Amino acid sequence: MSRMVFFSIGILLLAAVEAAKVYFIMPMPGSQEADTIELAYWIHQHIWLLRILGWLLIAYPTYRLLADHQHGKRKIVTLVLLFGYGVVVYLFNFRFLADKMFYQPKETVMLNLQNNKIPEDKVVLGLVVNGQARAYPVQLIGYHHQVRDTVGGEPVMVTYCTVCRTGRIFRPLVDRQPDEFRLVGMDHFNAMFEDKTTGSWWRQVSGEAIAGPLKGRQLASLPAEQMTLRAWAERYPQTLVLQPDSAFRKQYANMEPYERGRSQGDLTRRDSLAWKPKSWVVGVEYKKAARAYDWNRLQKQKITNDQLARTPVVLMIAADSVSFHVWDRTVDGRPLRFVPGTDDSFLDTETRSVWNRQGVCLEGPLKGRRLVPIPASQEYLHSWETFHPTSTRYL
Repeated sequence: MSRMVFFSIGILLLAAVEAAKVYFIMPMPGSQEADTIELAYWIHQHIWLLRILGWLLIAYPTYRLLADHQHGKRKIVTLVLLFGYGVVVYLFNFRFLADKMFYQPKETVMLNLQNNKIPEDKVVLGLVVNGQARAYPVQLIGYHHQVRDTVGGEPVMVTYCTVCRTGRIFRPLVDRQPDEFRLVGMDHFNAMFEDKTTGSWWRQVSGEAIAGPLKGRQLASLPAEQMTLRAWAERYPQTLVLQPDSAFRKQYANMEPYERGRSQGDLTRRDSLAWKPKSWVVGVEYKKAARAYDWNRLQKQKITNDQLARTPVVLMIAADSVSFHVWDRTVDGRPLRFVPGTDDSFLDTETRSVWNRQGVCLEGPLKGRRLVPIPASQEYLHSWETFHPTSTRYL
């Protein structure tokens, strides 16, 4: 085999390794469909070994080709291929990596409602820890993918994956010690983070470690609610609200259509019809049972009564068509059935008591009673069913 052929094969193999390191963990054609996370992690962990072996493989042929003054064309081809390899290294290490595309805030500013600059109709993830309330606008955390904060004296990691439309909040603790996480890529179109201590990869939708020394471990999650800032502030008037970082104005502006389903990107668009891959659903997982509820139908009905895992549940869509709630509709050991009232109130058909969108009875025989909330999230159907393969559909 000639030196030129040997060199060309070596350069192509080196370029392929650089591309593969990113291909398997980024949303590229075909890359997110197969279960290749173990291969991706192996390449990630051994990239420098693979590079050194590749460089050693082409070192001598490169030297001889560049030193050959009798074949000028070979020398030019060699330089072109080396330049091409350099471009591949740059692109797949400084442009296409997730943490080179989505940066963390340079400063995290939380303001009270009196000084807040976020419009009240914006969608937020709400969190309460030890009596302290926080609101994180989806437009901001959707770009950053994660924001670190301290709430109620405890560290929290607020995450959001725009490709799945999943907002999750975790305690960023590894072996009970605070750790740092970076956005490393995606697995089955879901954001994936790497912890600094062990280099394990964690899935955003569930907080599960799916590769590395801590595979199988789970980050502790915290209950988050999605609604408009106005609805959240009505419930928690002392809340603090995450403010925009001026360094990312352009990125935030690009995210503005996303929260209301107007994004045009293939990965972040919305299917307007029901039960399509990018249709919006409310996913409810309770007592090992899971069910998806079509967003269009929920909006039309306003109040949806159902039973999941033998538990009577009720789903409510507020008048703003953004905020939603899910509760156990059992009161005093008996299941109630609800119907829409006026504005954001609803009624139980048995006692005709009036309930508000916080799940509190305001008028009637059950006045003062409170429904028990059930965790729920708004997601894309494809994402929900990918990570809840036994989920049923409310039809």
